[in-house]
Amino acid sequence: MLEVKGLNAYYGPIQVLRDIDLSVPAGQIVGLVGANAAGKSSLMFSLAGLRTRCTGDVSMEGESISLLPGEQRVAKGLVLVPERRRLFPFMTVLENLEIGAYSPAARAVRHQTLEQVYALLPRLAERRKQVAGSMSGGEQQMLAIGRALMSKPRILLLDEPTEGLAPIFVDLVYQLIRSLRALKLTVLIVEQNVQHVLRTADMSYVLENGRITLKGSGQELLENEQLKKAYLGL
Repeated sequence: MLEVKGLNAYYGPIQVLRDIDLSVPAGQIVGLVGANAAGKSSLMFSLAGLRTRCTGDVSMEGESISLLPGEQRVAKGLVLVPERRRLFPFMTVLENLEIGAYSPAARAVRHQTLEQVYALLPRLAERRKQVAGSMSGGEQQMLAIGRALMSKPRILLLDEPTEGLAPIFVDLVYQLIRSLRALKLTVLIVEQNVQHVLRTADMSYVLENGRITLKGSGQELLENEQLKKAYLGL
C-alpha cells in the first residue's frame, strides 16, 4: 500500500530524516517506535505531504505521490491523524466529523460514512452536539480518528494516538486500531508506548536519530535485547 525509499527531510539546513526505507503492506498495522526527537512526527508529516523540503520517493500501490501536496494525498486515501489531535475546539463533534469529509468523493458518501463512524465509535454519536473542546482527551482522540475516517482513507497515519491519555483510553484506542485492521484498513502508527504498539502491529520499525535502525515483527522486537534496554527498561 505504501512504499518509502531513500526519504530525507530537512528543517531549513538541518537534516532530520536520513535515507528512510519502509513498507506498509495493505491491510496490516505497521508500528514505528522511537524516543523523543527521533524524527517520528517529521516522518509522518513528510508522508502526508506537509514537509516543504524532502528528497526520496513515497509511493502508494506503485504510484509515486512524492510531488503531490497534502490535500491531493488525502484525496488518494492517505490521511494523517496528527499528534495532539488538532480539532476545532469551538465546533461540535458532528461539525468536526463533517469537515473530515471535505473531498468531493468523501462528501458524496458522507451520510453513510457518518453512520459507519458512529457504529464504530458510539460515544461520538451520543455527543454529536457537544463542543469538541469540552470533551476529555481520550474522547477528543476518538473524535480525531473519527474525523480522519470520514475522509474514506485507504491508509491511516496515527501520530502518537495515546499521548497523555488515561490507561482506560489507551486500551480503547488500541481496541479501535484492531477493529480497523479487521475492516482491512491499512495503518501506520507512531508511538512512544512501545509495548502496546509492538503487541498490536504486524511489523514494526525503530527510528533513532532520523534513521531506521531495527525492523521486525512485534514479537521479534519485544525480544530484542537492544530494544529492551533502550525502551523497556529491562
